[in-house]
Amino acid sequence: MFNALTKFANFLWKEDVPRRQSFSSSVDGVVVRSHSWERTKSCEENSRTFTGYITNLFGNHGLIDGDVYFSYNVVVGSQRPQVGNEVSVIASRQHREGGWYADQVSILKQWTEENDSDHSDDSNESESVSNGLLKELAPGVGTITQCHLGEGLINEDIPFKIENCIKGYIPEVGDWVTVDLRENNGEVVAFDVQPLRQQQFTSEVSVVLRDHGYIKKDIFFYVKACADGYKPQCKDQVCCTAIESKQGKCNWRAISVSRLPRSPHNQIETAPHSNYLGDLLKDKEGIIISGISDFGKMSKEESKVITLWIRNNGNHPQTLLEIQLPTEEIQYHVDRLKVVKEMMASSKSASSSREVKGQLVLQPKMAAYVNISCTTKYIGSHKVLLVFKFDKFRIGRHLTVTVIDPYQNYMPQQSQPIQGSQQSKTPFTRYRESMDEGWVVPGEKITRFPKLQLPKKLGQYRVPQEIRNAVINSDELREVFPFLEETLCYENYESKFSLLLYLEEIQLDIDIRAFDLEQVCLNIVGEYLSLKVPGLAEGRPSVLVGDRVYLSTPGAEGGPVFEGIVHEVHSDEVYLKFNAEFHSKYLGEDYDVRFTFNRTPLRRFHQAVEYAPNLGRNVLFPTTVENQPPLYNPSSDQATESSYLTPTKSASRVDISSQLTLQFFNRQLNDRQMSAVKRILLGQCRPMPYILFGPPGTGKTITLVETILQILTKLPGSRILACAPSNSAADLLAERLHKSGILKLTDMVRLNAFQRNEDNIPDKIRPYCSSGNNLDIVVHYRIIISTCVNSGVLYTYGLKPGHFTHVFIDEAGQATEPECLIPVGLVAGTDGQITLSGDPEQLGPILHSPYTKSHGLELSFLERIMGQELYSRDETKFVTSGYFDPMLVTKLIYNYRSHPALLHLPSVLFYANELEVKAEKTLTHSLCGWKSLPNKTVPILFHGIRGEDLREGNCPSWFNPFETVQVVRYLQGLLADYSSYLTEEDIGIITPYRKQVEKIRMLLSHLGRDVVKVGSVEEFQGQERKAIIISAVRTNEELMNFDQRHILGFLCNPKRFNVCITRAQALLIIVGNPYVLMHDFYWLTLLKYCVENDAYVGCELPEKVTAACDS
Repeated sequence: MFNALTKFANFLWKEDVPRRQSFSSSVDGVVVRSHSWERTKSCEENSRTFTGYITNLFGNHGLIDGDVYFSYNVVVGSQRPQVGNEVSVIASRQHREGGWYADQVSILKQWTEENDSDHSDDSNESESVSNGLLKELAPGVGTITQCHLGEGLINEDIPFKIENCIKGYIPEVGDWVTVDLRENNGEVVAFDVQPLRQQQFTSEVSVVLRDHGYIKKDIFFYVKACADGYKPQCKDQVCCTAIESKQGKCNWRAISVSRLPRSPHNQIETAPHSNYLGDLLKDKEGIIISGISDFGKMSKEESKVITLWIRNNGNHPQTLLEIQLPTEEIQYHVDRLKVVKEMMASSKSASSSREVKGQLVLQPKMAAYVNISCTTKYIGSHKVLLVFKFDKFRIGRHLTVTVIDPYQNYMPQQSQPIQGSQQSKTPFTRYRESMDEGWVVPGEKITRFPKLQLPKKLGQYRVPQEIRNAVINSDELREVFPFLEETLCYENYESKFSLLLYLEEIQLDIDIRAFDLEQVCLNIVGEYLSLKVPGLAEGRPSVLVGDRVYLSTPGAEGGPVFEGIVHEVHSDEVYLKFNAEFHSKYLGEDYDVRFTFNRTPLRRFHQAVEYAPNLGRNVLFPTTVENQPPLYNPSSDQATESSYLTPTKSASRVDISSQLTLQFFNRQLNDRQMSAVKRILLGQCRPMPYILFGPPGTGKTITLVETILQILTKLPGSRILACAPSNSAADLLAERLHKSGILKLTDMVRLNAFQRNEDNIPDKIRPYCSSGNNLDIVVHYRIIISTCVNSGVLYTYGLKPGHFTHVFIDEAGQATEPECLIPVGLVAGTDGQITLSGDPEQLGPILHSPYTKSHGLELSFLERIMGQELYSRDETKFVTSGYFDPMLVTKLIYNYRSHPALLHLPSVLFYANELEVKAEKTLTHSLCGWKSLPNKTVPILFHGIRGEDLREGNCPSWFNPFETVQVVRYLQGLLADYSSYLTEEDIGIITPYRKQVEKIRMLLSHLGRDVVKVGSVEEFQGQERKAIIISAVRTNEELMNFDQRHILGFLCNPKRFNVCITRAQALLIIVGNPYVLMHDFYWLTLLKYCVENDAYVGCELPEKVTAACDS
């Protein structure tokens, strides 16, 4: 039974247009012929659809099959076109003799599982591919695969009948539907079959055939769907209601089509003639371009310069706008134009010339020249098209070069011999010395079951050697890459973020070399080789299934490096698989070990940055508010579920949210929460991001949940992607949606990475979980919950723009901007609604490189956007809306979490003293009577301990046994006080060091208190407990600088401090050394607050603290 139901992921569509099988006819449908060279009825021989290859790319346009012109804005999807891409094309021309131009270009999916020759990291990807750990979703969403004579099948084996469809719905093969499954005499049968999504469109008929056609080239319709006998013609303006349906290359099927009044015909600019490339290479309008454009034979890394002349032999001036090379070209560089004085033009002498900036007007008989340099990078023959763009025409010339590398058949230069013990070397030295390794013998990769063929592979985005060399040689990066110091803008967006990501990767590479092992022996465990890894339990190093580990022979010069693939991870060892020959010959020899990290997140970040321009300036750098028609019509609030609004755009900037009356699912929302829900639902400022600024305990996640439910029910054509930086935050969002009681299993899916352990998934959301082996089903759910990084797997499915109508990012302040752009990029388009929820005053991204920490990567997208003028706090405006523009930002100020004494300090330090207490006193004051509290009116206790911070062996993580014991004693005291009615789930213990977490857990286990959550600040972000106990651990003042440099604790980090002290509802206990903590302003402020409120106990206070209290 399970096998039958899980066939959701196994069907593929093989025809360009589906078979016509419907309930309205008892005759088998006609198989529509191939699109190739298909002619329209009313546009005879002037429109065609075909499959071809991209042969040329220029600045913003290109050629298909060297003949058909296309511009980038007609390319469907976010994938950038590249030479060699196979594409599906819908093209047209003005008349028989006119040239063809593409109206739509779709890059065809590349179905492959092969690894790159340079050892692709695909096996490391956090892709949502099943490894058998998770149960897949119960059926509920699928496609119609057969229908005939009143009955049919969903996903090939779930039967249904016409009477089981909702009234008025006539299904067709390819329709996406939701169903209720019931068992009937041992057979699963579908009931309440209805379309998954419904949308209205107003557009133009692009193709009409005998019994079907296309609207705006991506909506399929049968002629029978046309209302009142209407016979569609090409270029008719129509209004249609469409449902989501896979019809060939279309994702929508119109179920109702009606014609709009005809508008005046707009003349289309004549496209290039059919032999576009041949015409491009010709001189025109008296302009002659001469000179040898062949660089000839060159060696690799060699440079050469050629000169091309531009002469106006005509009788009229001509304006040269620019000279274009393909955007991806890196071997050629075009210098600035130089103009030869008129008297010297005939001799083409460059001895008397001037340089030209910008456009150049070539007068008759005037000449100019341009130098083109070539620095070869890759061997082989190369040919690129250089285009001289004039105001009325273009002229092209091919640049050619043949690159010969005399050393290409030789082995790479071997690394230098290792001198002395590698453990005595710094991580940077090890990193530098490992750059010239010998050959690598690949290990045995993990076989994922079932295998998933992805339509598009994720690029490798290897660190350019120029950047790597600059770091290795300790070059001044600001001189090598001057744009590093530039303020981030739209023009340098991709280049700057790409550089920062490369620098972060290099630092990660360097840092992980600190965990290299020398001369270690592996153990044979069945089919694996086992490697003991000190510090594995603390995540130092962090090793995941699918990661790579490299072995090399100690002291061997240029010997082979053996790659081992991690197949299993245990508490202190990993199970590896190497090359089969290595396994058969291994006899216990010692090897040096080098660890790596998973590059997939960084590769996802690069991909998101690369696609970022698709979002537009007003998303990345909003400067003006453009009022959009609302997504939801307030007047349709009482309408049926299938109602859809086609609003009229208003020219004025009017906030109509106050006019909207909603029936809220959560009746406890306050006025600011309800306003935020309404404004996001209306989406009047889309695609500009909407910010939900939620200080601790103000209910931002509850607000998001309500908003998602309203969109789900009020906008039937919507599809929502909701993400968070961490699994815990994503799980919390899914759990809150589940607890609403509104969702069905067919509404939401929690998309997990294949490496995720099932034991870490909350029980309540497991029925919604998928590890992605049925990705073709997953992408059609109305709500998809995932982490930001793992949402990148959706790019591989080749989704079209508009597939997701709304994207929500919870805890957006914790993600780097490139990380945040992964889900944001999936909703690119003018109608996409982006909502960022979080708090810029809480935890930000964790970074490692000193360059990335100070040059822009340390700012989250949320924090940077809130720094823009439109989003900034303005106390002279918006007085009635919390000093923020209500169309763009809602700041929540009502705190439902904490006791007033716990809320006071963060409100003053971080939130302009605006937070108001709204929590129930029965909760917030429930522990004021605890016997160990020095001041029964202030539920805070700071216990000063001058303890001892220790490390075990070579483990870098710290622990403090004195604080461990004190923390556990406070825990026992709380649980022993029966008047407080506390359970283990009500208490949380926060500490910044993994070893301290381990020690506290170990002690609690011995005491039978395993349920108490012990974790880092990051693990508690977005969570709350009645009582929070903090162990600061560090007690050696001399090591303070070490903590600051590596951010191993929350010392000297105000955002971490803020999160730490705002998790408690009724009681906050801090255990730490005041002699260390007083060196930070925020901790000193907390110490002073506790002392002044008689909430301090423990060791004698430092003089600095008492002096601060007396001042």
